Amino acid sequence: MRIIIADDHAVVRSGFMHILNFQDDMEVVATAADGLEAYALVAKHSPDILIMDLSMPPGESGLIATGKISEDFPETKVLILTMHDDEEYLYHVLKNGASGYVLKNAPDGELLMAIRTVYAGDTYIHPSMATSLVREFIKYDTSILEDDPFKILTKREIEVLPLAAKGYGNKEIAEKLFISVKTVEAHKAKIMEKLKLKNRPELVEYALRKKLLDF
Repeated sequence: MRIIIADDHAVVRSGFMHILNFQDDMEVVATAADGLEAYALVAKHSPDILIMDLSMPPGESGLIATGKISEDFPETKVLILTMHDDEEYLYHVLKNGASGYVLKNAPDGELLMAIRTVYAGDTYIHPSMATSLVREFIKYDTSILEDDPFKILTKREIEVLPLAAKGYGNKEIAEKLFISVKTVEAHKAKIMEKLKLKNRPELVEYALRKKLLDF
């Protein structure tokens, strides 16, 4: 199995690379520090598995990158490795195309099992998280989905929203996302309109409530 590891901490990348390269059936072909780099390396190496952290500031988040990679490179299976033991995170990463979800405090054996499970074409979720996932799908009825930012907003708008909520200016957002300032302004206006928000404090409150700042 050819594997890429994406995590913003060098020591984490190094540790997991050592564990995986020790396996007879696994080889780490590259590592990335954020979602943008992960996308570029997947395009270059066409790995079987991408192990992706969710929160990778200040680069592109794992959630956004997972959606893009799943769309553009469906042959690469994305396995999320995160500290977030939260059913909403699990729901959204699976919705964005991930094939598995493992917690960072899981034993090495579970990570190896998850990689092999995903490689075989199945979905891996820790049993304790599977129960939470069922509850989350039940909870997401029509009324809740109508307030789901991942349904209301485009992927680019979801990228812009947390940056705007964190206080980045239009120019800074444009530089981070490699788009023009006018495009940023247009996205921000659409976000406020779609979410029926009147000012930045309401935007911040919304981002916190929906846990978008972690993405």
